[in-house]
Amino acid sequence: MFKNKVNFPLGGTCLLINTTRRVLYHYQGKNLMQSYPIAVGKPDTPTPPGQFQVINKIINPGGILGSRWMGLNIPQGNYGIHGTNNPASIGKAVSNGCIRMHNHHIEALFPQIEIGTLVIIIKENSKSGSPVPDHNPNSFSEKQIYIVQPQDTLWKIARRFGFPLQTLITLNQIENPDLIYPGQKIILPK
Repeated sequence: MFKNKVNFPLGGTCLLINTTRRVLYHYQGKNLMQSYPIAVGKPDTPTPPGQFQVINKIINPGGILGSRWMGLNIPQGNYGIHGTNNPASIGKAVSNGCIRMHNHHIEALFPQIEIGTLVIIIKENSKSGSPVPDHNPNSFSEKQIYIVQPQDTLWKIARRFGFPLQTLITLNQIENPDLIYPGQKIILPK
């Protein structure tokens, strides 16, 4: 699915977009600067996951794009992070794949983002962020949770806690071990 590992720039800016939680996280190096509620693509036109870059910026694009536009180099079409003329849509899966923000939020973020900024778009397995299946309500009582830090990889976590990599992949139902992100909850066996 994804071939590149998620590596945050050590001193630079990165945007992490969680389409399940519908939140955009703004990182400066390892530090979370701000998080913003967003709207994402509806089920038939989902926001594509992956690692991308900001390729253009427009002030006052108008109409449904709100007060700011930051285009992304997503190969499947013309996608971007933009404001909206429909603030009631924030927090919902209603767009054609773009990421919508409140105008006042994108106006605050816009000057901090340069062309070339890394944008990572991920989708969790469940709204709670827990990769544990819903049919196993006792799973948390038998396990501990590790919160992924910037620069972590699943391999580093497995080594640090002395677990086989495949155990973490299976336990957390991870489709691609190369795509984990800061703030993600990883279930560890006790």
